[in-house]
Amino acid sequence: MAMFVGGLRAAAVAAVAVPMFAVGGPAPVASADPGVLVYPGMEIHQGTTRCTLGYVDPAARTGYTAGHCRGNGPVTDKDGRFIGTMITFRDNTPDGATIATDHQISDWESINIAADVMVNNILPGGRMLVTDPAVDPQRGAPVCHFGVVTGETCGTVDAVNNGWFTMSNGIVSQKGDSGGPVYTITPDNRAVLVGVFNSTWGHFPAAVSWSATDQQTGDAVVQQAAGG
Repeated sequence: MAMFVGGLRAAAVAAVAVPMFAVGGPAPVASADPGVLVYPGMEIHQGTTRCTLGYVDPAARTGYTAGHCRGNGPVTDKDGRFIGTMITFRDNTPDGATIATDHQISDWESINIAADVMVNNILPGGRMLVTDPAVDPQRGAPVCHFGVVTGETCGTVDAVNNGWFTMSNGIVSQKGDSGGPVYTITPDNRAVLVGVFNSTWGHFPAAVSWSATDQQTGDAVVQQAAGG
């Protein structure tokens, strides 16, 4: 899990990682265990990297996690069972750098889920995780985060920045929680995805906003189709 170093009002960028973008090649011929269930909040492995799956679109059979979770080889569950392959990623997360709040952070990976595994969008606690373009992170709004190491923790949005936001008042994380879903419970009792967990900024847990991620993944599909 990468670390942002800086205070709440950091004024200058000490170092900035080079933005990266990749398009995965053809999926290797592999067979998944049909008993595997893929769902948001599950533990996933890529090479030697352990992370949390942030969101699953059952209709498109696409999963999402943090871009810095990518690794060599296929995506597997915690027991090493094949569940899919990376489609694309972006990751410009600074590692150990001081950044300003207006610096845009992109940190996502899309995953093509294998055709022979089961999928749903149910969080480990039993709530259905949905998306709603009308729901964005707002300062002071209640949010929860689920990571495979720390489980579900809840707090509030501390600050909303350029494509990412920080959290406080109870949200915690450990290495392995990266990529996990960040969601808010709406007045009609829906768990609505608002972010994908990224890292920490100073001592504030941080996530990239789902609205920005969704836009970027859509742009990436267009670029790929155009041969860009």
